[in-house]
Amino acid sequence: MGFAAAGLAWAARDVSVRWSDRTVPLVGVMSAFVFAGQAVNFPIIGGTSGHLVGGMLAAVMLGPSAAIMTLSSVLAVQCLFFQDGGLSALGANVLNLALIGVLSGYAAYRLVRRLVPGPARIPAAAATGAWVSVVAASIACAVELAMAGTAPLTLALPAMGITHAVIGLGEALITAAVVSFVVRVRPDLIYQSTQTAPPVSVRTLLFGGLGIAVGVAMCLVPVASTLPDGLEKFLARVHGTPLLGASAPDAPWWTTALEAAVGVLVSFAVAWCLAWSLSRWLRRMRSQPQP
Repeated sequence: MGFAAAGLAWAARDVSVRWSDRTVPLVGVMSAFVFAGQAVNFPIIGGTSGHLVGGMLAAVMLGPSAAIMTLSSVLAVQCLFFQDGGLSALGANVLNLALIGVLSGYAAYRLVRRLVPGPARIPAAAATGAWVSVVAASIACAVELAMAGTAPLTLALPAMGITHAVIGLGEALITAAVVSFVVRVRPDLIYQSTQTAPPVSVRTLLFGGLGIAVGVAMCLVPVASTLPDGLEKFLARVHGTPLLGASAPDAPWWTTALEAAVGVLVSFAVAWCLAWSLSRWLRRMRSQPQP
């Protein structure tokens, strides 16, 4: 938890001039999309499922520091409001997914973006960064499991790494598809550290972006895969416990859809409030006379 708190403190201080009142709605909508993506599991090989993490997608749109805070807010909402992940695991999830995942993925994204020529460089770089972010987070998790004595590193590292290398392919495809669309319709929304924030219409984001996020969650979550994810299956294999995620949910589809919509809206509200508070704090700091 200490490493996660230190990383969040650094991210808050490292927010660039791009973060302003105009980008507050974008932060909220991105959090809503990330929550919706993380709620939709897709099946992969070996009776396992994966889901979008969204760290690299947020980093491409908002920059790495804002992406860390966006992903952290989503993880906190999942933990505190929906009992997903557990409070004891929140620090590790923030460290692995929001910090290690985002920073490693963004480093790969910047490298590929410099090396690959042509108009496809941004989607290609985003796809590479997305895959790296998932694999790096899984490796960090494997190391932590070994340090905690849950499983030896010789078992945890290949099991987690190989499974999440496959899951990362899905993350890469989804990220590349979304980034390609944004590059075509609003290329100015792609994060550039040397530029100020582009104008963002609050009405468009609320009725367009947020509406799409709610629609995706309500339509896809009820039909999402119920197979256990990579970590759940590995822990069940190590401890010999049943795969709880393998059984179909008993709740009717409409309650699952409603819960997903509520989660999207709560994530949006939490991230909006956080971004708005930070924006006001930054404005006060900039308005103070320099010694």
